[in-house]
Amino acid sequence: MSYEKRFDNRKFDETRKIEAKAGVIKRADGSGYFKIGNTEAYAAVYGPRNLFPKFMQDPQKGILRVRYNMMPFSGAGERVRPGTSRRSKEISFVTENALLPALNLEDFPNAVVDVFIELPQTDAGTRAAGICAASIALADAGLNMKGLVSAIALGRVGDKIVVDLDKKEEDFPEEEGGVADLPIAMLPEKDMITLLQMDGFLKEEELEEALTKAKEVLLKINEIQKQALKEKIKREAEE
Repeated sequence: MSYEKRFDNRKFDETRKIEAKAGVIKRADGSGYFKIGNTEAYAAVYGPRNLFPKFMQDPQKGILRVRYNMMPFSGAGERVRPGTSRRSKEISFVTENALLPALNLEDFPNAVVDVFIELPQTDAGTRAAGICAASIALADAGLNMKGLVSAIALGRVGDKIVVDLDKKEEDFPEEEGGVADLPIAMLPEKDMITLLQMDGFLKEEELEEALTKAKEVLLKINEIQKQALKEKIKREAEE
């Protein structure tokens, strides 16, 4: 069935409103905030610091650990069960792997960089928002990076490829064409994909269309992330 008009009247290639900040958590070594629509993500970085117990250390390079957590009352639907879940473990793992290509952990043998991502409010696109916030936080911590990782969720709703699905679109009924969700993360300036997942089914031509749209929007998100870091530096210079 044809999906002619988005629920919130956005264009099919239009994101929700985006807001990004750096240096939002004072006691962290680096921190970032990323909001897209009603989904908010905070990220705090601690490290590089010595990794204990020592048997976990790698003398060749440091390691990255990511913890992703949705707060109990953050969800747009049912209450999120507090504590670690299979979903939070999975998203922590994919976020870690999405961020790793941007880092030079060889600079920090035997060390660990910890990233904590908290989402106090969600309305779809949570892993993408978390990745964007974490990338800002890593840069704010002063780590040597190959670039900022940017992320967005695209997908097919009915018969249309859309950018930045919201919760209503994620729940689009199967009898009307269903939905396929495609979270993607990139180092946009290097044209390098660091995360590509899919929940649902896309035809080859639909996947190609989604990837083309993703590259365009991720370059814009990357500039928003950079601007957040520049504004933080400017604030510090004025204080």
